[in-house]
Amino acid sequence: MTATAAARPSAAAAHLRIEAVVKRFAPDAAAAVDGVSLDIAPGEFFALLGPSGCGKTTLLRLLAGFETPDEGRILIAGADMAGVPPYRRPVNMMFQSYALFPHLTVAQNVGFGLKQDRLPKREREARVAAMLDLVKLGRLAQRKPHQLSGGERQRVALARALAQEPKLVLLDEPLAALDRKLREETRFELVRIQHRVGITFLMVTHDQEEAMSMASRIAVMSQGRIVQLGTPQEIYETPANRFVADFIGGVNLLEGRVLRAHDGLIEIDSAEAGAILVVEHPVLAAGSTVAIAVRPEKIVFAPPAAAANRLEARVRGLAYRGEASTYEVELASGKLLRVTQVNAVRQAPAYAAGDSISLGFAPGAAVVLAP
Repeated sequence: MTATAAARPSAAAAHLRIEAVVKRFAPDAAAAVDGVSLDIAPGEFFALLGPSGCGKTTLLRLLAGFETPDEGRILIAGADMAGVPPYRRPVNMMFQSYALFPHLTVAQNVGFGLKQDRLPKREREARVAAMLDLVKLGRLAQRKPHQLSGGERQRVALARALAQEPKLVLLDEPLAALDRKLREETRFELVRIQHRVGITFLMVTHDQEEAMSMASRIAVMSQGRIVQLGTPQEIYETPANRFVADFIGGVNLLEGRVLRAHDGLIEIDSAEAGAILVVEHPVLAAGSTVAIAVRPEKIVFAPPAAAANRLEARVRGLAYRGEASTYEVELASGKLLRVTQVNAVRQAPAYAAGDSISLGFAPGAAVVLAP
């Protein structure tokens, strides 16, 4: 069994099951969540990814019990959550703002839910100590939230969410309040902690890089529906449609018309490219209108003269980002493309604005999308 296949839970193995859930906030309004069905495995780190207004936060609130579905069912560990209030669900939520009590210490914040559950004091203190040790904050147990950094407050919120040993932890934009460097560091730490505790995590985010680097599977949402479900590699390398291709990372889209198919390749006449493009793809009918999606890092400069998909262009601009440089280039048709090159050695970028260049991409580097 492949890793990808293993990552997809069977119906029997699903820890969280969402069955055809619909949510409207007014009878005549479009559904905020429109017939979503989803199975998530025990111990999985899953991400709901999409732009603002796509329905991901509404779905999270439905799982937490803050909203009630108009249609469909939500089951956690086989139990139907219909009519179960938030405080009785085996779920804890880590909010974007962290929602720590400012008048309580770190230890008191982490133990708050345990105290509400009337856990004996000695057991409660042991659980709090274990959670603070897990997130490496034991030395700060007596501090107040205002005495902590953003990253420390984030870890306190996570420890509090884990302390009651829920069956499911919901993360609402968990890293949004952190600066970029701290976000990158915390991603790895959060995944390590999730692996250690083995609890199912479901994260909502609009940050593609965050979802790609942390989740084992991703559901991309648009207009209340899941438009693609898969591993980060599947979502990035084989987007299901233009929305996913454009939303996940950078992409270049070239329009064209299929000329013919042969030997697992199709030839596409693209006026924007000013060339006949050759792309790996199953048979498509001649005359079909398609778009070719090519990621910026899959385009190379100075390909061999006989290489497929060789194009001529002029450099319009350059963005130097340290680890890589992104060039904006213009084809003869006026079509703009972006090309990313890793800065593997310490030297000035190879090209400057105004330079004429050749570029290209391999037939297997592009994805064919329906119009």
